[in-house]
Amino acid sequence: MINLRGWEALLIIAIILSVIGVSLIHYGAHPHVPIFIVIIFIIGYGFIKRVPWAALEEGMIKGVKAGIVPIMIFMLIGVLIAVWMESGTIPTLIAYSLHIVSTDYFLPSAFIATAVVGISLGSAFTTISTIGVAFMAVGSILGIPLPMVAGAVISGSLVGDKLSPLSDTTNLASSVAKSDLFEHIRHMLWVGIPAFTISLILFIIIGRTNTTVQPERMEEMLTSLQETAIVHPFALLPAVCIIVMAIMKKSAIPTMIIGITAGLVTSILLRGDIFIADWMQLIQNGYISGAANEDLANILDRGGIQSMMWAISLLLLALSMGGLLSVLGVIERLIQLIQGAVKTTGRLVLSTVLSGIGINASLGEQYMSIILTGEAFQKRYKEMGFTGKQLSKVLESGGTVINPLIPYGVSGVFMSSVLGVPVLSYLPFVFFCLLCPLITMVYGFTGVSFSKNNIESVERKAA
Repeated sequence: MINLRGWEALLIIAIILSVIGVSLIHYGAHPHVPIFIVIIFIIGYGFIKRVPWAALEEGMIKGVKAGIVPIMIFMLIGVLIAVWMESGTIPTLIAYSLHIVSTDYFLPSAFIATAVVGISLGSAFTTISTIGVAFMAVGSILGIPLPMVAGAVISGSLVGDKLSPLSDTTNLASSVAKSDLFEHIRHMLWVGIPAFTISLILFIIIGRTNTTVQPERMEEMLTSLQETAIVHPFALLPAVCIIVMAIMKKSAIPTMIIGITAGLVTSILLRGDIFIADWMQLIQNGYISGAANEDLANILDRGGIQSMMWAISLLLLALSMGGLLSVLGVIERLIQLIQGAVKTTGRLVLSTVLSGIGINASLGEQYMSIILTGEAFQKRYKEMGFTGKQLSKVLESGGTVINPLIPYGVSGVFMSSVLGVPVLSYLPFVFFCLLCPLITMVYGFTGVSFSKNNIESVERKAA
């Protein structure tokens, strides 16, 4: 890591965000190209600063190494979706959702349901790749704009990822801040409850004004679904297995493998045959329904390892970029600059949230946004009289919920790939993710949920 001046770190970040922003918004490019250009720029800047190529190469390797597990999860989820389509698990969820979910209040129903499932599973990725895919299909059938459906699904899944004791990011935030897990979750309710309530109200409003339900189309699609795919209560067995694994607090990869295995067994039992060559094609290229109804085929034909390659290639580029920024010490220097302006509670919370958002935007990695920000601000929070639960609350608001809003972030890449909606399209509707940092910053400036202990005397001294 080299010793960058503050203005250099700011310049690098400004150039990176400008290149990516203009490419995505003005030119409508996929994120791959601007990030590739940014990587070349960072390497060139490293040469100007006389950083050895071996150090830059090592930085990229370290960056990509951090993404090995997410990459494996991406591929496994691609396989899971294909297998669950074949076994009838997702078609059954779609069919049951059409019967149960209110068509007049579909968006709030989807938001609540994914929140419940998210809290139960503790994983936004698993929630989105299972019940989330089903809700996207139902939304398509009902004629509801898919970016809105994606916003409801992602918002609900992030409720679980933020508040569930089974969530890895929830455990990480409490660990980094040295806060008891359940004390952290209880304190998170200060942000979670108002963000959930406001989001629900907004989904009710936009759901009522944008629903164009056609009952005859619903019946037609349901009939075609039952004729094309397996719709049977037993097909829900793989979903039950996933829930059991989550309750047992098993890791994501073993959970995915169990879900895939259960899907294979369920399909064999319900179909009564097995063709190894067909299964290999399914796992590689995804499920092909052969549905005569083109709209239904667009809903069902998905999954497979190959379907995740777009996301994986983007993830590799984003992680390489993050590794190069770490070698140059850009993130560390920016955090140092921000810390210099911290003199009051409001500024402390604001700077912590902005640091988390900045790391998400720079590295595209939610775990590093929690770890780096937590380590950087832990001492300052203690000096100003705060406990770990207050830091961990702020870390979640600037870290966990922001990553799905970054087009090249790990979560953003995954969610846009699985749901089939670009990040910039669903971003305005992910109300829960947008509200959490705003509410947290308001609390910081008003003092709500921040215990006073010895804070006031410290602030007067700092001022």
